[in-house]
Amino acid sequence: MAKRAPRLAAGRARTLGLPTRGTTNPNRLRRVDRWMTGATVVTRTLRAAEDPLVVDLGYGSSPVTTLEMARRLRVVRPDVRVLGLEIDQERVAAAMPTAAPPALEFARGGFELAGRRPVLVRAFNVLRQYAEADAAEAWRTLLGRLAPGGLLVEGTCDEIGRRCCWVTLTEAGPSTLTLACRPADIERPSDLAERLPKSLIHRNVPGERVHALFADLDACWANAAPRSPFGPRARWVETTARLADRGWPVRDAGRGSRLGELTVDWASVAPAS
Repeated sequence: MAKRAPRLAAGRARTLGLPTRGTTNPNRLRRVDRWMTGATVVTRTLRAAEDPLVVDLGYGSSPVTTLEMARRLRVVRPDVRVLGLEIDQERVAAAMPTAAPPALEFARGGFELAGRRPVLVRAFNVLRQYAEADAAEAWRTLLGRLAPGGLLVEGTCDEIGRRCCWVTLTEAGPSTLTLACRPADIERPSDLAERLPKSLIHRNVPGERVHALFADLDACWANAAPRSPFGPRARWVETTARLADRGWPVRDAGRGSRLGELTVDWASVAPAS
């Protein structure tokens, strides 16, 4: 029997989802913010939007990362409007003193996005607590609430934001996977596997494409060891170049690799079944 779409109360979206742990830190999401302000797919979408509304979903016990995102996105679109959503009303109340309507607001909401239609949603460290099937359902709900042409950036990171992975999705579904790190803090690229989004974290096993990605990344990292005297970033740049030479669909290789990033097409890492 087909699952029913979630019903919304008249005139107001019913809140969908569960509270997160709420942990956060200043600059924890700086890597995904930096990527969003430099990635063509994001900047083009934000600049073309008639209504530049961006939602930060599940910002946690402190609104600090929402404030940081709003400040950073203004470089791309000075009139951007950011809405921080939390399912926990106490967290919403705690964030209210930092609000500056209409540029920065806070409200109670979950996957239904409080009935709004944003052009961009950042949802970080929100879906790790869900089963894989439930996380996929959350994707579908969020994508169904986007403005036409909108984007969802969903992922996870460690407590201080030095190891991150995220998926970028359009209305058609997943588009890319991005890995981001401080190269000096890893022994090998597969250290990032523990931060894979829920859609992939249980797929890092032989026979799955994401497992093949990390196997090739680690091999390229080992082969790039002669670049180590020039620093970990130089070794990461060489690693991503070698990965592209192996046929992986690496995007934004120049800028991204210098920043400790790697973006590949989703099709190259999508679950095998």
